[in-house]
Amino acid sequence: MILNPEKGENLARATRRWLRQIEPHRMHRLKLKPAKAALLVIDLQNFFLDPKSPTYTAGGAAILPNVQKLIAAFRRAKRPIIYTTHVHKPDGSDAGIMKWWWEGMCREGYPEARVHASIAPRPADKIIVKHRYSAFYNTDLETVLRCAKIEDLVITGIMTNLCCESTARDAYYRDYRVFFLADATGSTAEELHMATLMNLAYGFSHIATTAEILKSIASSPNARAGKTGATGLA
Repeated sequence: MILNPEKGENLARATRRWLRQIEPHRMHRLKLKPAKAALLVIDLQNFFLDPKSPTYTAGGAAILPNVQKLIAAFRRAKRPIIYTTHVHKPDGSDAGIMKWWWEGMCREGYPEARVHASIAPRPADKIIVKHRYSAFYNTDLETVLRCAKIEDLVITGIMTNLCCESTARDAYYRDYRVFFLADATGSTAEELHMATLMNLAYGFSHIATTAEILKSIASSPNARAGKTGATGLA
């Protein structure tokens, strides 16, 4: 995704600019604990990534390569990868206020509800089905995390300012250490993305980059063993 065509700005260059802008407001500086970490992949579904969809999110397409790298790294390190899908019953019976707030509905059981093929879950991966922005609201996500003894939650996906931000705030309220990826979350407009990064940096999470998380995960014993032939999660 070209964020500033006049300057030839791509995602990597934009990320450096975003980090400079939020630097004065950073209140959380954390170092990932790989042995206690899980990767959360939020709503990277065809509904948001198909250019023909009424809710196509250009920022989602831009971050897919980074999300692919993160998924591969977490698999090598044998750390949990948890996907979420935002869906509603075709008749709208579980939509509530979102039925008129959100243009179109992602229908449960339809092709648009599937996770994008380039990052498709494996059979052993957990998929959280949700009906509201936060992945914690009326789901079993917290139970899954507690059972896995997770302390650090790495958040990727779309949209930055809706589902990703809502989930990050709810994770913070539950005492998880939140690592929010500046270059692996995406939205429909840079202004919305930047506003979330600013707010979360100040009060809720460590704003990280894909490279930073990959470096931390690569240092874990399981990841190092994987490089010598050990297998990852199914």
